[in-house]
Amino acid sequence: MDVGLKRELEEKVRSGERLTREDGIALYESDDLAWLGGLAHEVRTRKNGDVVHFNVNRHLNMTNVCTASCAYCSFQRKPGEKDAYTMRIEEAVKLAKAMESENLTELHIVNGLHPNLPWRYYPRSLRELKAALPHVSLKAFTATEIHHFETISGLSASEILDELIDAGLESLTGGGAEIFDWEVRQHIVDHRTHWEDWSRIHRLAHEKGLKTPCTMLYGHIEEPRHRVDHVLRLRELQDETNGFQVFIPLRYQHDFVDMKDGKVRNRLQARTQMATGAEALKTFAVSRLLFDNVPHVKVFWVMHGVQTAQLALQHGADDMDGSVVEYKITHDADNFGTPNKLTREDLLELIRDAGFRPVERNTRYEIIREYDGPDPARRDSPQPMRV
Repeated sequence: MDVGLKRELEEKVRSGERLTREDGIALYESDDLAWLGGLAHEVRTRKNGDVVHFNVNRHLNMTNVCTASCAYCSFQRKPGEKDAYTMRIEEAVKLAKAMESENLTELHIVNGLHPNLPWRYYPRSLRELKAALPHVSLKAFTATEIHHFETISGLSASEILDELIDAGLESLTGGGAEIFDWEVRQHIVDHRTHWEDWSRIHRLAHEKGLKTPCTMLYGHIEEPRHRVDHVLRLRELQDETNGFQVFIPLRYQHDFVDMKDGKVRNRLQARTQMATGAEALKTFAVSRLLFDNVPHVKVFWVMHGVQTAQLALQHGADDMDGSVVEYKITHDADNFGTPNKLTREDLLELIRDAGFRPVERNTRYEIIREYDGPDPARRDSPQPMRV
């Protein structure tokens, strides 16, 4: 990137002028990661200061049985396959209750598209989880699942969301987005929920007062222009609804250690390489710079590794997700080396070690507790990148 274009982009960012599609592509073409990271860090500091958010959550996947066979997915199983499972609601409640003593604030629930479970299973599961854990927020179901519920119930998405909200739903999850551009999507997604329905369902959720996350699966067969297109679609929807709280880039995973049944389900990995740490940091930086109307960018440490997650905090991210406990969708794929669980103390240490001040939040980004930042008396006390 020539000096003139760099200066022009800096001036646009610092004046608050919205970046264009061409600007986004130019940013991805830059090989100056320090410059990109610094510019993104200016924006995240302007929006969120020296704070890094986190929460104490648990991921709960009540079934891995799925009608779809998406090319990147190692989680799904077909009925009757080894390792296929579907929890009774009582079993799901028992698993969730086991975490209650750790001051759990959120359950994150995502499932396969089960061909035989009745629609009533889903609102009933929320009601019973909420009754058992009344102070825990329920973040549940992707737009893809809501679209599936329309098919199995005969109800509209609006009616489905009303019933789920009545049962205790506080937020949808951001999954099912992957990459919206059909040039890529047709090769990676094996279900019928694409941009039109994904955006329709999140728009409805926002109209009903829900705040939701949005995501992008990157680092597979897409190109930077597809990432830019993806973010700009979401940015335009956010202009309309102001319902997205956070953007979450999700790093595509290979099946490093495959399945107990020896079957490789990830059909992309033979022709792909996972994103490097540098590519991940660039993706966070460019996303933060393009996404001028979403307050937070989250680094999901399970998919990036703890050290890359810490570095992402210097490249536009201001949220470390949560304690997680078990994330089968990724850990069924990769043996990437991330732990199943980080405690509250682990997260506090990681955030301070990166030079930031930890703030515990709930699902709606309301502050639960603020913590001290790094100890200034330490000789090696880290500091955030200067802006």
